[in-house]
Amino acid sequence: DVQLQASGGGLVQPGGSLRLSCVASGFIFDDYAIGWFRQAPGKEREDVACTFRVTFYADSVKGRFRTFRDSAQNTVYLEMNSLEPDDTAVYYCATDRVSYCPPPRHYSSGSPYYRYDYSGQGTLVTVSS
Repeated sequence: DVQLQASGGGLVQPGGSLRLSCVASGFIFDDYAIGWFRQAPGKEREDVACTFRVTFYADSVKGRFRTFRDSAQNTVYLEMNSLEPDDTAVYYCATDRVSYCPPPRHYSSGSPYYRYDYSGQGTLVTVSS
């Protein structure tokens, strides 16, 4: 079974940093793209990032977030810097078990989000003073 477990969320002050982890199992980690999306209360779901051989970022996080993979640990990380209150959300990692990320249009502001086949339990990030 495909399993994706995100962790690392918490409360952080504006301007702070957090690193989220996503441990994957049940599929060949190196063969497939893994993405991140977030869901904030009262807001549309938003695709945040995706990595495989190329990496995509949402316009809203570009330059502040970085996602990367550790194949030895079957883990994908989302490093978040210069956090803002608008980054408050539950963050999820997800995959379709395909060797490409969703089309770039999903990472533009106001674009519809992408529906992944598999996603795990999310982790809550709260940015507040």
